[in-house]
Amino acid sequence: MTATATDALFRPLRVGTMDLPNRIVMAPMTRTFAPEGIPGAANAAYYRRRAEGGVGLILSEGTVIDRPASRNEPGIPFFHGEAPLAGWKHVIDAVHDAGGRMGPQIWHTGSTIGMSGWEPEAPVESPSGLVGPDTPRGDAMSEETVADTVAAFAKAAATAKGLGFDTIELHGAHGYLIDQFFWSGTNQRADRYNGISIGQRSRFAAEVVTAVRAAIGPDFPLILRVSQWKQQDYAARLAETPDLMTDWLLPLVEAGANVLHCSQRRFWEPEFPEIDGENGLNFAGWAKKLTGATTISVGSVGLSGDFMAAFSGESSTSVGMDRLVGRMERDEFDLIAVGRALISDPQWAAKVCDGHADKLKGFEPAALGELV
Repeated sequence: MTATATDALFRPLRVGTMDLPNRIVMAPMTRTFAPEGIPGAANAAYYRRRAEGGVGLILSEGTVIDRPASRNEPGIPFFHGEAPLAGWKHVIDAVHDAGGRMGPQIWHTGSTIGMSGWEPEAPVESPSGLVGPDTPRGDAMSEETVADTVAAFAKAAATAKGLGFDTIELHGAHGYLIDQFFWSGTNQRADRYNGISIGQRSRFAAEVVTAVRAAIGPDFPLILRVSQWKQQDYAARLAETPDLMTDWLLPLVEAGANVLHCSQRRFWEPEFPEIDGENGLNFAGWAKKLTGATTISVGSVGLSGDFMAAFSGESSTSVGMDRLVGRMERDEFDLIAVGRALISDPQWAAKVCDGHADKLKGFEPAALGELV
């Protein structure tokens, strides 16, 4: 693939107050290399290398809000406390020194279980004390703890802006806390945070987005990551039709999320093939069409295997990206997030830009064991 053929990936884009030099995003990927929740010099250097390698926007690994048991692995970084925030200040300064743009992904892992099986000291919390349908784990959140959690998200977002980050992302996907409110299988509440429709179950997320928007102001870019699939159930779907997707996502955009990061396991798969065929719009394409928001697509970009297979020890080879370029040329979505390929190859974006697809590295699970 030539440099000219990838021109669609290297167009600039302005989102709110943020100017991006190209459409390539480093996807958030949990790395668990933050002892005591504190990102250090190795973390700063890791992100700086991706900025030097030409990534347009870097989204950090998930970093947790100030709630008991808000993370499910011990090496996940905090986004609260003096030492962790000082560490994040070093990270964003390093990225800016390299000419990059970056936002932290802010999350709460809910009642999910990490890959290592580690257990936090405090009881985990979730909408209904469930980790999956009919699977109890932890405590159901009271309305008071719900309000405290909303406030914690807003505080973290304001802190990110104050530290100098260019945007923030809220993690509302993959079966973590916000997504557990969306999903009827984990939201069995009897109050205003539940309901028979996905729109009703989106109330918690809308309150988080509204509070964050108030904390960061009207123009600062706010990204919300969403997914149909859950780590608890890859086949789960929150919206079976475009109308249901509108009911789910449009209120969140109206609340203040001006970018939707639409996670699917394989970006080339159509979201509603029964409507527009096997080459139809993907999740991000439909989200953009239905809400008018800027959208990010993601899912096994440039690799032969999907994301979850990596955690089973499967390697992935680099493959051609013709189908990605075609969708970008049609403006089906606005940005494309790259995950595992950037874990192994900090220069991935620069190589694509220069037409050196033959020099791209595949992904080996061993790369998860260090910050390359």
